[in-house]
Amino acid sequence: MIEHGVNGVLVVTEIAADGSPRPISFEMITAGRQVADALGGTLTVLLLTDGSGDGVGGNAARALAETGPDRLLVAADPALTGLPSEAATTAIAQAAASMDVAVVLIPGTTAGRDLAPRLAARLGVGLAADVLALAIEDGLVVATRPIYGGRAQSAITIHSRPALATIRPGSFSKAESSGTDTGPDPEPFALALTAQNRRVVVVETVAKSAGATSLDTANVVVGGGRGLKEPANFRLVEELADLLGGAVGATRAVVDAGWRPHHEQIGQTGRTVAPRLYLAVGVSGAVQHNVGMQGSDYVVAINRDPDAPIFKIAAFGIVGDLFEVVPALAAELRAGQGG
Repeated sequence: MIEHGVNGVLVVTEIAADGSPRPISFEMITAGRQVADALGGTLTVLLLTDGSGDGVGGNAARALAETGPDRLLVAADPALTGLPSEAATTAIAQAAASMDVAVVLIPGTTAGRDLAPRLAARLGVGLAADVLALAIEDGLVVATRPIYGGRAQSAITIHSRPALATIRPGSFSKAESSGTDTGPDPEPFALALTAQNRRVVVVETVAKSAGATSLDTANVVVGGGRGLKEPANFRLVEELADLLGGAVGATRAVVDAGWRPHHEQIGQTGRTVAPRLYLAVGVSGAVQHNVGMQGSDYVVAINRDPDAPIFKIAAFGIVGDLFEVVPALAAELRAGQGG
């Protein structure tokens, strides 16, 4: 019989608008498994859902179960639609209390950054936010997180129980499906939500116009910076992203100038991305921006300044005028795709 308390680890996962698990959910399972194995405990996945899927958690639960957690709990309630703070925090707190777990990990998404400090206050524990790596030393969780705008990293030993942390997207590899039905059966988790927990209701979620491909799931991201000189020239970035089947991103300076919408901002105060390829067009490589894309597998930079900081983290660099390089690159891509 599996004991799900003692040194157990609870990871929280989320569902995207299309009913599938958000990509970071699979990163959470990797992080959770790493800690659970180091502690000699078990891994429990908590799926928060509005209950609209088929069966217990629907396809999302099945996809998560196939990655091999020891246990999969599904908290399903209409009050969890859109993950309002009070209802979602209560759901996580009740799940953690039911198992007396040693570690709780929450995704560092927009919702997770809202829920984690509320949960910390509810449980009376500390919080390690924006964690990049986890380790176990002398039975305690050691969390590594960026400090000083990403210029350095700090290792924090968490003495509270449960140890609570949010995981920065792109910091861990995604857990892969075993391709079999050998995972645990999803278990419904009975929530006890009061009228106060249900005071806030999300009545509608409207998707932002973020282009053909989402930054969260794109394998290719083309980021544009002030080197593009004016908003109209972002058409070069858009065309390149379209040819590569990727998403468009932007630096903070560009967003602050009103050239691009905030949801395209990549960096410490924007989105964190980890695509297979990040193509930086006219991006100088300020630390604030690099924090948001340094998890990319390959960084290719195009900049006329050979001393631009972006070249220090780029796998490949092109020193040249982007207004000459990008059109030439686009022309080659079109030719390769048959015009």
